[in-house]
Amino acid sequence: MEFFKPGRVFDFMGQRVFWIPLSFVLVFASVILCFYPGPNYGTDFRGGTEIELAFGEPMGPAQVRAAVEKAGFSTPDVVQVVDANKPYHFLIRVQDVSALTDTEKEALRQALCYVDDPQAALEDPVKCPSDARATEVKFSAGGDKVTTRYDIDPDLDVIKDQVRSVPGVSLRASSTNPQILNPHDRRVEIQLLSKGDQLVERMRAELGPAAVPDDAALRVEWVGPKAGKQLRDSARNAVAIAIVFIMFYLAFRFDLRFAPGVIVACVHDAMVVIGFFIAMHREITLSTIAAVLTVIGYSMNDTVVVYDRIRENLGKHRGKSFAEIINLSVSETLSRTILTSGATMLSVLAFFVYGTGVIKDFMLALVVGIVAGTYSSIYVAAPLTEWIDNRMGPKKKAIALKRRLSAPARAT
Repeated sequence: MEFFKPGRVFDFMGQRVFWIPLSFVLVFASVILCFYPGPNYGTDFRGGTEIELAFGEPMGPAQVRAAVEKAGFSTPDVVQVVDANKPYHFLIRVQDVSALTDTEKEALRQALCYVDDPQAALEDPVKCPSDARATEVKFSAGGDKVTTRYDIDPDLDVIKDQVRSVPGVSLRASSTNPQILNPHDRRVEIQLLSKGDQLVERMRAELGPAAVPDDAALRVEWVGPKAGKQLRDSARNAVAIAIVFIMFYLAFRFDLRFAPGVIVACVHDAMVVIGFFIAMHREITLSTIAAVLTVIGYSMNDTVVVYDRIRENLGKHRGKSFAEIINLSVSETLSRTILTSGATMLSVLAFFVYGTGVIKDFMLALVVGIVAGTYSSIYVAAPLTEWIDNRMGPKKKAIALKRRLSAPARAT
């Protein structure tokens, strides 16, 4: 399908004096936004606990935030989820990760009779009977599981009472909690309420069972701060490595002068997407990084199509300037670009309009990225390639001329 008459050529390079400054402004603004106010990292990157909770009574974000703060959690993020089946559905994120503080961990060790001096435990046989003296106590990363070992077969009822004696620590309600994991080495697992469970329990006590009808959240996820930093570093490295390998591929397939244009275009598209998310106060998560990588691949594919036509026309029209070759090549591939980008945009917009949660953010990044990627193929990658050709062209011609002039001299 052709949208334009064959042979029609648009002067794209003549308009670059308007569009190239716009690209500089967009990238510069995105860089500034990365430092101030800075990205709003999701739980994936900054660490914390994230829960989804459906309320049984009309509830607004401000009421939910106030209830979370009253429950003892500071600086919560509350986002209402659009859900026809659950009209009062919220996503709640808090910075707290571990269900146990260092003080509570030490109190649990003492309550479980795990002390540095075993003789001290023997002095209190009521509190520390022989079948409830832990020889090892380990805590899970989230603090919601405690694993202990004993020299003789443990008394689970006594262990349960020992855990309940520690203020601020709550056992998960279950007939098999605590339980013996391995009878041979007398290893016991004690399950505690996670940070998400604690939040739901305290909000239920604050707002009442009618407002919080479910004992457990719809979904609970948590990421430690160390893991969040590692994920941030890995995400940044993934984008950088992808761009570097794209540069190598283009330098191998086309010419070294073509590679910088695609790299700058890919960086331009990635920065525009990230800057847009920061400006719109959207969270940057692993899904956002996946969308950025998708946009980089999409932009590179669109640029490679234009470059392939430029390389083909360089051999066909040797009398034309490089700018004229670019105008001709972009004009010839314009119908294909409109069809490809338009069909992709329609699919993405459908998911964006009807999607929820992570899918909506992912598709929003793709919408911005498709627009930026299509634009950068014409007004970022191509003009930069022309600029490099203008710098490299005279040198290549001088070298070729020197070789031709010296060829007869070597022959004689």
